[in-house]
Formats: sequence, C-alpha cells, structure tokens
Amino acid sequence: MEFACSHIVCNWGPDGADVSQLAPDYENKASLGRQMDMFPPPLPPRRFRKPRPTSLPNPSSLASQLPVTPLSLPPPVPPRLDLQEGGNNFKVNINVVSLRVGRLVDISQDAGLETFQSPVICGKCSAALSCLSSVWKRLWVCEFCGFENGVDESLAQVCIGQRAGVRSDDLYLPGKSEDDYQNLEDTMVVFCVDISGSMTVTTEVTTESGSTVHISRLEGIQDALQRTLAFMLQQSPHRRVALVTFNDEVVIYGDGTRTPLTMRDWALVDYEHIWKQALGYRVPHCIAETYQHLTNRVKELGEHGATALGPAALASVALASKYPGSKVILCTDGRANIGLGDMEQGNSTDSKYFYRELALQAVEKGVIISVMSFKGTDCCLADIGRLADLTGGRVNIVSIGTMATEIQSISEDNVLATSATATLLAPDGVYFPFEDEDNHKLVREIGNVTKGMEITFEFAVKPDYMEFCLERNTLPFQLHLSFKTRDQQKVTRIITEQRPVTTSSQILLGRLNVAVLAVHWAQLCASLTMDGRVKEAQRHLAAQQDLLRHISKLRPIQKEESIYGNWMETMTTICDDIKTESQILSDEAAEVVYQLKRASSINSNNTAAVQKKPLVGKKCMASM
Repeated sequence: MEFACSHIVCNWGPDGADVSQLAPDYENKASLGRQMDMFPPPLPPRRFRKPRPTSLPNPSSLASQLPVTPLSLPPPVPPRLDLQEGGNNFKVNINVVSLRVGRLVDISQDAGLETFQSPVICGKCSAALSCLSSVWKRLWVCEFCGFENGVDESLAQVCIGQRAGVRSDDLYLPGKSEDDYQNLEDTMVVFCVDISGSMTVTTEVTTESGSTVHISRLEGIQDALQRTLAFMLQQSPHRRVALVTFNDEVVIYGDGTRTPLTMRDWALVDYEHIWKQALGYRVPHCIAETYQHLTNRVKELGEHGATALGPAALASVALASKYPGSKVILCTDGRANIGLGDMEQGNSTDSKYFYRELALQAVEKGVIISVMSFKGTDCCLADIGRLADLTGGRVNIVSIGTMATEIQSISEDNVLATSATATLLAPDGVYFPFEDEDNHKLVREIGNVTKGMEITFEFAVKPDYMEFCLERNTLPFQLHLSFKTRDQQKVTRIITEQRPVTTSSQILLGRLNVAVLAVHWAQLCASLTMDGRVKEAQRHLAAQQDLLRHISKLRPIQKEESIYGNWMETMTTICDDIKTESQILSDEAAEVVYQLKRASSINSNNTAAVQKKPLVGKKCMASM
C-alpha cells in the first residue's frame, strides 16, 4: 500500500470544506492563547521567606543599573508558506491509497515474506490478527471494529510475536492438491475478426520501396495476423491460438485443424446456445502444431455481410473460458448491427446490458478481452469498450501500419493472476467516497491482473468521528488481496500498517506523493465521465489542477509530474466538449478515457500508451 500523504487528514469534507476549526494558523500553538497579555501573571506569594544573605547586593540598586524593557512574550513563529497558502483551502481529498496490484500478486519477487496457512479472522469485520493487534488473556479486541474475539494464546504468538512493528506483510498459502495444478503455458489467444462488407474500405499505404498502394482493412488484418502468428510461434510455441470470424454469421475455426462451426439466423440471438456450442468446440493443439493451418485459414478470409459482433464476442469468450488467463482480441471497424448486442436496430439499454454481462462472465472465467478498431470509423467504443474495461484488456484505435505491432503487444503473455479480490479495512468512522457502501470496509472485485496494474481508493473520516480519531493519534489499515496464481494456486496476501492522524492545516503540500494522487485523479475522473457524471468530473478536475498549481509554487515540478498534469488537461478537454446529455463519447475520446481509467504510475508498463496520446481535439463528441 502506498499513501498519497504521510498522515490521515481527518477534517476533510465531501464538499471539499474543512469540517472543523481545530487547526490554528501558527505552529507555536501554546503561545497563541496568551498574546493578549502584555505581562506574565504574578507569582504566588511564598509561605515562608528566608532572610536575604547580606553578601548579595541590594536588589533595588541592581535594578537601577539595568535597562528598562517591557515584559512580553516572543512573537509567534510565522506560518510556513505551504500552510499559509494551502492550509484549509484545498478542496481535493488527499486521503488516497494506491495498490500496485501487478507487483503484489507477483509473489516470486517477494521470496522473503513469511508464509502461513490461514489467518486469524475477526468474527465481525473479517480483519486479520496482525502486528497491530493486542491479545490479553486470550481476548483480542479488534482494532478495526472493536469486536471481542477469543484467541488461542499459542496462535496469537505466531501471528503477532514474530512480526513486531507497525507494518506487516504476510502470505497465506492453503494446502494444494494435485488437481489444482495447471500448465503455465496452457492458455489461449482467440482472434475475433470482423469480415463484414465495410472491411473492403481501402487505405493508401507507402511501401518500403517508397511506392504507394491501396490496402483494404481486411488485407491489413490478414497481414497483421500472419505476422503475429509467426511471432507467437517463436515466443510462445506451447500456447493455443484460435480464430473466430463474424459478418452476418459467426464462424469458429478454432486452431484450424477441424471443420469450422457456423452459427447464423436465430442462433445469433440465443445466448445459451452460442455459449454451449462454442464451449464444446475443442482446440486440442498448440500453435507449434497448428501454425500452418491457421495461416491458411487467415489467407482465405473474404469480406461481406453485416456485423454480428456481439454473438462473435460471446463465442470467443466461451471458447477461451476453459483456460484461465486466456485472451480474446476483438478487431472490428463498425457497430454491431445484427444479433445479440445490436447497436443500430435494437434497444441501446439492452445492448449495454449485454456487453456488461458478457464482460462479467469473462472476468469470472479469467478471460481478458481487448478491443481494436480503425481510425476514422465509428464502432461505439464507449459501449463495447466496457468489455476491455471490466476484464483488464486494452482499447486501441489503430491504423493499418500499426496494427501488427499492437496485436503482438496485446497477445503477449502478461497475465500474472486471475480471480483477484481486494478488501481494504479501516477503523470505524472511516468511509470510502464514490463507493456503494458507506462503511469502513471496501471490497473490490479485480478479476484478471496484468503487469503494471494499479488501483486507487479514496477515503475520509466522518465528521462525528473526527475528534475521536485525533485523540486516537493513529489509524490502522489492512489490505486482504486474494487471487489465483498462473498455476491456479490460491493465495491471500495481508498487509497491515498504521498512519498518524492530523488536520488539513498541518499538511506540507509540497511533500505530497503527486504520483499517487495523479493516478487516482485520472482513474476517478475517467470513471465519472464514462458513468455520465460529467459535471462532477469537471468539479474535481478544477480542484485537482488548482492543487497542482499550488504545489508547483512550493517546489520544482518533476518531469513525470508534468505528464500527470497533461492527463488532467486531456480529461478537461473531453469533459468541456460534452454540452448536452444527448451526447456520447466519440471513439477517439472513448479510447483516451478508457486508457486513463487504467492509468498507473509512469514507471509501469501499461502507462506508455496514455503518455503518448495528444490532447483530444474539440471534435471528440458525437450525437446519439
């Protein structure tokens, strides 16, 4: 866990206002109450006075020799610049914690962590006994909810005695049976390719010799897929690769060695039928055995017909669902207009529901979906992009020249874990804004975890608990991260630490972790925009940019922090272009917003694409 601030600010309000008047304007608090008195109070009389020694000089004559100066207190220490300018005025909640999930699930990098079989859990809030816990006469009063738990003393010594301190990081590895084993390379990549009539559109391309030729979109995909197959043959020869195409029918070619399975007409609107048929289609061979078969299938493709994108995506997920950690790469150039998920003739609410349910089912099966479209097309990425957003995939708009590189990058095996769930616990009185439940426990279903993944949470102290938290002085936090490794081993990682409590006026703004804040701001504002809460996103963006400008006055801005500022400018441009509720994001704007929803610190692998994006122009929106 990485916090944006070294302390917990307990007097931040949901409207950005200071909810208390506890913080003074000066640092020497003890002196402030006495500034009105010019002289100190007189000393009380002594009950017994001893006679003055005759050897000492007469005090009256000594006083006449000393300069007369008024007695007064020293002047107050002037407030620091960051306290004076930023004290109680910033409207941004800096209570933010970041979880670099991609690192946390990679337990091979943390060989020194202590491992146990099972934690001791609180019977009320499910917090784990940790280095911050106190057990007295077999009784553990949970530091998060106050519940009294009976604990075996020997077990408590194992859980506490070996991890003294204010922070603990432990792995819990339950016993594993032979049935749980899975080959690390036994995953699948499914290429789900649009071959509808619009794929005949050509683009002028300059060859290596300098001449210009016109290449259709389908020809561009065929060339990119052949290059990708050759790449995977060299890099991952034991992975399974399958091909699915769609126009006004869906054809499952699998690994190219069997008779294709075709679904059309009524079958394209039957969810259960499509899932059952695709799930039963076997893909027994790896690419080392099927490379030539797949290459021939790709070369034989021809474009015609409508766009049954929804049924094809469903079939592809079902095909990959037998192998957790598998990927579906969806390539299209237009909106779905037939079958499930139809965006032109059907109800838009029904199509959004379909893609969301399919994404959730993919998460449950450990399948990652990425969506690719062509520049200059309208695929309604704001809707189908949810397939990638919820499953941990990418949303990219490519050209014919960059398609092969993008597909190769997406197909790389970067899945670290599946079925991941993060549970963040804070003490009573703490809540998490922007979350459904208003309590001190937050559960986030993550699903698939890839390299560089980072998620953030915002928290605050309820006004009624502010004084209690200040008296408590420190607050505990605990993360439970449960996941399955690539070999399907179940792991729970529990991190516990405590943070000191203060008020907003005591925060040194120049020392805030801007990286944690900026990643959270990007994810939050992108999420609000996608949910249609544009005005709320704009309000947050304005406050965030004000704070960044203030920090820039206190210390030099680092190179990476200027990149974070560009993220905020990009989101501001997109939000400002939304004039009415009848407008939705264009494909170009949706691509940027989805990438910012999965933003991470600039040294993470999946942030490069966001950095390279230019600011979105004024024509980012399209009417419904």
